[in-house]
Amino acid sequence: MKVIVSSCILGKYCRYNGSNAINPSVIEWLKDHEAVSLCPEVLAGLGTPRPSAELNNGRVKEVTGDDVTELYQKGVQLAMSDINESEIDLAILQSRSPTCGVNQIYNGNFDGQLIEGQGIFAQYLISKGIRVIDVADFDRMILKHHLE
Repeated sequence: MKVIVSSCILGKYCRYNGSNAINPSVIEWLKDHEAVSLCPEVLAGLGTPRPSAELNNGRVKEVTGDDVTELYQKGVQLAMSDINESEIDLAILQSRSPTCGVNQIYNGNFDGQLIEGQGIFAQYLISKGIRVIDVADFDRMILKHHLE
């Protein structure tokens, strides 16, 4: 099984605030699978740390007010440029991100409120028929053996 994984889940310090979101359960599970670690935001040249960004009405804006939609879209394109989409079986993505969020994203008002929706990378993968799961759902799904 070939799996795309948000780089921060694997312990890379690439989140907007310079942290990671390491998930030992995902790392352990991946020992039996081929992992492709990706961070579209870093690929687009966005620094770490960087201003927080949220998705609203299809646009990605930083807390500073700057519209960075095109940079984020470039990151998605770069992330997928070296991967044959037909070979990807699954993507495990970081929760709530304007790029990787699967179930929920922040509402775009920088007030901490979550709404149902997907980040732009998750949307792209879904449009290509690739199964995506939110890392927050990972442990529950493994326990139920839904990933094999």
